[in-house]
Amino acid sequence: MRLILSLALTFGALTTMATADDHECALNFKAKTIDGETVDLEDYEGKVVLVVNTASRCGLTRQYAGLEELYGKYKDQGFVVLGFPCNQFGGQEPGSNAEIKEFCTSKFDVSFPMFSKIDVNGDKAAPIYQYLTSKDTKPAGKGDISWNFEKFLIDREGNLVNRFAPRTNPDDSALVKAIEGQISKK
Repeated sequence: MRLILSLALTFGALTTMATADDHECALNFKAKTIDGETVDLEDYEGKVVLVVNTASRCGLTRQYAGLEELYGKYKDQGFVVLGFPCNQFGGQEPGSNAEIKEFCTSKFDVSFPMFSKIDVNGDKAAPIYQYLTSKDTKPAGKGDISWNFEKFLIDREGNLVNRFAPRTNPDDSALVKAIEGQISKK
């Protein structure tokens, strides 16, 4: 009887340890860069990541400048912005990947990683967005992306920690505080 109890306790401890290390990761996906190269997003684990769906012809497009400022200010501290162009909102990202890249670099001097144009809602949504929108994350909650420039903050371990509405500017105090809070956790 003692042997069975001992085995049960040992097995239970091993199972607990395995699940503690095997956490769900918001970066457990592959994506194509704006230049067409496949990237494993898990390569960004260890960094604080801000995922943003973007558009070049939107009233919020000026947020590219603020996103670039955030990236420039914090990149040496392990922060990165990942931009995912999307044409699902009012047809405001109609260009090709090459046109989007040219626009972002010439108008806003974007240097953070940009990815190929994707869908963020519906049956054809990119897997990372299917994951991100399925989680009830503060302050914006879960569900479909409402518009261009919705923001998801992921911690260094790949955990989704915050979701911010499109009109949350990159210099918004709550967003900056959330980023700085994650950066300070090394």
